[in-house]
Amino acid sequence: MRQPRLSSVVERRLLVNYRVAPEVAERLLPAPLRPQLVHGHAVAGLCLLRLGSVRPTWTPKPLGLQSENAAHRIAVEWDGPDGLETGVYIPRRDTASRINAWAGGRLFPGEHGRADFEVHETPGQMRVALATRDGDTRVDVTVELSGELRGSALFADLAEASRFFRSGAKGFSPTSSGHHLEGMELQTDAWHMEAGRIRSAESSFFDDPERFPPGSATLDCALVMRDIPVSWQPLPAMASERGAQLAN
Repeated sequence: MRQPRLSSVVERRLLVNYRVAPEVAERLLPAPLRPQLVHGHAVAGLCLLRLGSVRPTWTPKPLGLQSENAAHRIAVEWDGPDGLETGVYIPRRDTASRINAWAGGRLFPGEHGRADFEVHETPGQMRVALATRDGDTRVDVTVELSGELRGSALFADLAEASRFFRSGAKGFSPTSSGHHLEGMELQTDAWHMEAGRIRSAESSFFDDPERFPPGSATLDCALVMRDIPVSWQPLPAMASERGAQLAN
């Protein structure tokens, strides 16, 4: 089945970013992906995303759906046919939507698990917490909006951070078969990011000492996008060498 291009509105996209030891990030990646480094660090994090008006591009906006979603991400690079490409590897996607969980990997790229979300938002602060239905992953993050990006060892300012994440609009996820990676690209002419200040952040994924030995993953910064119209373009599948090795 040919997967359709989707339209939606990013009602809230909260990126909570960690700087990670490159060798630790590399262990989590399938070939041909490599960690994309910034000042000697790999970049990973959480994307806590509320989408509205989600629909195929030919469908009227009032028929679109709303959903809370989460993705664990690692910034990556790889050698494409036209040279170096950048994006993100997403080892885990979760959603509050039964429709998204069913459609992911079928009607659009990216298989999703189910999660229960708790969200509290004011004009200046947002808290997003989730627990996955399989009991594997928990997240609880509180971020305040800030006029400028402060305290980041990855990015000098908000403009530099915004350029970095805009260049990583292609996201690839593993499939349950392990044979390939499914991809989707975020596209928008209205890109705009705001800085956030992390008040608290807990993540069973990044706090796991077996996955990230002590000191190998450090909170760095938070960024926010709100009320941005976007489209999502399916990408050709990418062969996963690790998946092929596991299959053998």
